[in-house]
Amino acid sequence: MFDLFLTYLNRSSSITVLVLAWLSFYFILTFTILLARWVYLSAWKAKEQKVLNGLIDDVNLSEINSAFSSYINGGVSRARIDVCLSNCEQRATGGLTWLSIIASTAPFIGLFGTVVGILQTFSVMGDGNNSLSVIAPAISEALVATGVGIFVAIPAYTFNLVLKRKAQELLSLLKRESIVLLASYRSE
Repeated sequence: MFDLFLTYLNRSSSITVLVLAWLSFYFILTFTILLARWVYLSAWKAKEQKVLNGLIDDVNLSEINSAFSSYINGGVSRARIDVCLSNCEQRATGGLTWLSIIASTAPFIGLFGTVVGILQTFSVMGDGNNSLSVIAPAISEALVATGVGIFVAIPAYTFNLVLKRKAQELLSLLKRESIVLLASYRSE
């Protein structure tokens, strides 16, 4: 299998190798973003759920340790809560832009590699060796880049949706927490 891959790389143009390297980088970046953001969002959500449960159980506002802590030191207000929620949304959705970029550009990068491979195949056809046994494998090898591009785009798109949902769950939790905070502050 590894020998087949090396043979493919040896017969490929430098542009095809560059395209495959680029898509490999995208693939690694996709899984890195997924793992890092998943762990971060899960830990943050668990912490905020604990805070919300504490607020519901009437814990003193000065004892909370949440995303709102630094915003409510001078007192709870709707404006401070809104600013905090906006900042939290920005933090929670970090990395999603890169997943969107990868999901939308990977197929085009793969297609570019395929076009270059097909152009090379047609340039060889001018040498007079036009049999199907020569052209078909070259076209097949050129199509590998498109397949790899799609292969990279699918998890990037999927992970983008999964992380977006996780961020929405966290933001919903923070909104509920803000409602309890505002209600608690008004009742004091």
